[in-house]
Amino acid sequence: MIVLSCKNLHKSFGIDVILKDITFNINEGEKIGLIGSNGAGKSTLFKILTSQMDYDNGELFIDKSKKLGYLSQNLALESENSIYDELLSVFSNLLSIEEKLKVLEIKMNEPYDSSKEAYHNKVIREYTTLSEVYTNNGGYTYKGEISRVLKGLGFTDEDFHKSISILSGGQKTRVALCKLLLTNPDILLLDEPTNHLDLDAIEWLEEYLRAYKGTMIIISHDRFFLDAITNKTLELTHGIIESYNGNYTAFIELKKQNYEVMLKAYNLQQAEIKRQEEIITRYKSFNREKSVRAAESRQKALDKVERIEAPHKDQKASKIKFETQIKSGNDVLYIENLSKSFGEKLLFQGLNMDIKREEKLALIGENGRGKTTLFKIIMDRIPSDTGVKVLGKNVFLGYYDQEQSNLNEDKTILDEVWDDFPNMTTTEIRNALAAFLFTGEDVFKHISTLSGGEKCRINLLKLMLSKSNFLLLDEPTNHLDIMSREALEEAIMEYDGTIIVISHDRYFLNKVINKIFELKEDGIKEYLGNYSYYVEKKKNPLRFKEEEEYEGLTKTQIKLDKKKKKELEKAEKEQKNKVKSIEDGIAKLEEALEKLQADLCLEEVYSNPEKSMAINKTIAETQESLDELYSQWETMV
Repeated sequence: MIVLSCKNLHKSFGIDVILKDITFNINEGEKIGLIGSNGAGKSTLFKILTSQMDYDNGELFIDKSKKLGYLSQNLALESENSIYDELLSVFSNLLSIEEKLKVLEIKMNEPYDSSKEAYHNKVIREYTTLSEVYTNNGGYTYKGEISRVLKGLGFTDEDFHKSISILSGGQKTRVALCKLLLTNPDILLLDEPTNHLDLDAIEWLEEYLRAYKGTMIIISHDRFFLDAITNKTLELTHGIIESYNGNYTAFIELKKQNYEVMLKAYNLQQAEIKRQEEIITRYKSFNREKSVRAAESRQKALDKVERIEAPHKDQKASKIKFETQIKSGNDVLYIENLSKSFGEKLLFQGLNMDIKREEKLALIGENGRGKTTLFKIIMDRIPSDTGVKVLGKNVFLGYYDQEQSNLNEDKTILDEVWDDFPNMTTTEIRNALAAFLFTGEDVFKHISTLSGGEKCRINLLKLMLSKSNFLLLDEPTNHLDIMSREALEEAIMEYDGTIIVISHDRYFLNKVINKIFELKEDGIKEYLGNYSYYVEKKKNPLRFKEEEEYEGLTKTQIKLDKKKKKELEKAEKEQKNKVKSIEDGIAKLEEALEKLQADLCLEEVYSNPEKSMAINKTIAETQESLDELYSQWETMV
C-alpha cells in the first residue's frame, strides 16, 4: 500500500531550480535511503514532505492515517526540562492515566457502603477499563524503554537528570532523536541521524531501525549505515529522482549497469540519426524532385523520433591528492605510558604507541574518551600528565580539525589559503581552489558564509598543499557527500606518508585503514586489520589468529613455518596416540591384577599350594609389566 508519493514536484529559489521533476512512490514498511551530492535538495524535499516549506507545483500525497516524524540535520532541542523529563513528556497520555488510576485506587479503598453499590461498581469498572488501556499502551514498560533508548544513544544514568539547556548542540540533537524514536511514528524521516553518535551508538541505532516496523526515509552519507538498514535507494540528482531496488552497495552496481545501458542506447540512436542525416543530405544533393521529396519524408520521420538524452555523468568531486615533500624516518611516533585527566575525569592512562612510516591506522573509542585530546598532545598543543612522546626524524605534521577552528571567519576563501601559502602565485592558488570546486567569484566568498562541506574542502586543500608526511585527521568525512568521501578515500590509499584518523565512518575505515587502535581508559588495544576485522575480532577473539602470527613474514617464511607446524602437529598426534595406548595397557593390566588378587582369596586356590604359587608368579610378572608402563607414561606426559 502506498503511504507517500510525489508526482512532478517542482521547487525553485529565484532562478535556481532545486527540484524540477520529483516523482516517486513509497510503500508501507519500505526503508529508503535518499542520497545525492551536497546541495542537491535532499533536505529541501524533507521540508516539503513535512509541510515546513511549500512546493511550486506538482502533486504530493501522504496517507492521513499515518503519523509522520522528522529529525532534521541540525535540530537543537530547546527546553528547560531535564533529559529524562523531556522524554517522559512523550508518554503524557500514560502519565495522565496513572493519575486517574491513583484517584480510583483511593476511591476503591473507601469503606464499602451497600447503599452506594452502583457507585462502587462504577469505580471498579472504570479502574478495570483504564488498567487495560494502560497495559496495552505500554504503561509497565515505557520507563524501561526511555532508559534503553537513552543509553543506546550514549547517555549515562548520570546524564538523565541534566538540564537540556546546558547540553551541547550535538547532545541536544541526540535527545531529539531519542524523543522521536519513542514517539514511534508510522513514517520516519531522518536527516543524517548518525551525526554526533559514536560507533557503539551508531550500531545500536542500526539494530533499533532494523527492527522498526514503520516506513522510513533516511538521508545519510554513511554508506555502511545505509547498507545495514535500507532496502531501496532514491538518488536525487539534477533535480530528479532515480529509484533503485536495494541498499547502497546494490545501488552502485545497478547505477553502473543502467548508465551503460542508457549510454549504449544513446550512442546507437545518435549513430542512426547521423546515418539518416547523411542520407537526407545525399538525396538533397541530387536536386531532383523525387529525391527532394524522399529527403523531406525522411526528415519528417526523423523529426518525430523521440530523442534519448545523454545519460548524466556524476558531478566532479574535489581533486584530492596528498603528497609528501620529505620522506620521514621509519620511526614516526613513539609514546610510552601516556596519561591525561581533566580534574577528576580520567581520559586515559598507561597509553603506549609505536607507529612506523606509511602505516594507515584509525583511532576509535567512545565519545569523550580523549581521541582529539591525544591528537593535541601529539601536536604539543596541550601537555600530557605523565609519559613520553617522541616524534621521529624528518616528521612533519599536518592536522585536519573537525571543528574547522583553524579557519578565519572574516577572511575570503582566497586569502584564507594564500595567507598560509604566500609563496604560491595567484594562478597556482586559483587553480588549486578550482580543483576543490571553488571557481570564478566563489573564491571571494567569506568563510563565515560557507557551509560545513565547503569549509571541509578548504581544510582538505590546505592539508594537501602542506605536503606533510604525517597526517592527523579528525573526522575528515564529516560534512562531505558520498562522492567527496570516495575522492578522499582514493587520495589516502595513494598517499605515501603516515596517517592516524579519528572517524565514525565505518565504510571509510574498511576501505583505507589497515590497523585499528581502540582507546580505552587503561590505554590502547591494537587490532591488525580494518573495521570489519575489528568487529569480528571483538566478537570472536580467536578468529584470524593465524593471519596475525604471519604478519610481516615472506611467503617462503610462511611456507616453512606452516611445514614445521604440520610436522609438530603430526609428532604431537603420534605422541598422544602412544600415551593413549600406554594408558589402555595400564588399565588392562590393573584390571588383570585386580582379578588375580581376587583369585587368591578363593578356597580352591589358597588351599592348593601349586595354584597359589602360579597365581603369585603371574601377579609378580603383571606388576613388573605395570611398573614398566607407568615408567614410560611418566616420561611422555
